[in-house]
Amino acid sequence: MVELKSESALAAMRETGRVVADALAAVRGAAAVGVSLLELDEVAREVLRKAGASSPFLGYRPAFAPVPFPAVICASVNDAVVHGIPDGLRLCDGDLVSIDCGALLDGWAGDAAVSFTVGVPAEADARLIETAERALEAGIAAAVVGNRLGDIGHAVARVARGGRYGLLEGFGGHGIGRRMHEDPHVPNEGRPGRGYPLRPGLVLAIEPMLMAGGRDDHRTDPDGWTLRTADGSRAAHVEHTVAITEDGPRILTLP
Repeated sequence: MVELKSESALAAMRETGRVVADALAAVRGAAAVGVSLLELDEVAREVLRKAGASSPFLGYRPAFAPVPFPAVICASVNDAVVHGIPDGLRLCDGDLVSIDCGALLDGWAGDAAVSFTVGVPAEADARLIETAERALEAGIAAAVVGNRLGDIGHAVARVARGGRYGLLEGFGGHGIGRRMHEDPHVPNEGRPGRGYPLRPGLVLAIEPMLMAGGRDDHRTDPDGWTLRTADGSRAAHVEHTVAITEDGPRILTLP
């Protein structure tokens, strides 16, 4: 069931979105050569704690997962696309890192992700991240009243495929509100003019997941969570929580 949010609900979700943005900024600022993924998770936990927010990631267990998720961020490095579990891995110069973070505050959820390089970026990684960000921008620009979900997916895929990147098959964004995952599913590919209509008050997490090798398939780690590129190529994941309004798309997870 799709729920349309009121202006007061969007205002509350904007406050949650600020917490998510603050957590991502803090994690990105702490990420450096020698820092572990567990230490980055602690940074995000502290931001949530100070804001009086909780994590929709911690303890989350969808049907596919063998165990509940044990952290407040997903930390995916190099060939890991999404859902990486923070562990003792210490970052190295040139690592490509994708951090996904959510928050719950006053009953409302927010969800966003960033990708960046630790130390000196390889040119190919910089291009991959920049393309993922442009794909997200294109998807957000298509999130307007009168369009449909297919317009968002088409916009994302046009940028990604134009760069000859793969898109994680079967995965995409989602509705968001009282819960982190709500209807509808938001594919990263689509046909213009097709799919669920975009109406004022609809809130979506739009999240391109690009893979440098150009393939769409993936493999799953033994932990049952981490998804990696099937060919070992690098990946980038970016995301914002976006409200559809009469005045255009409103990004709720900006700083």
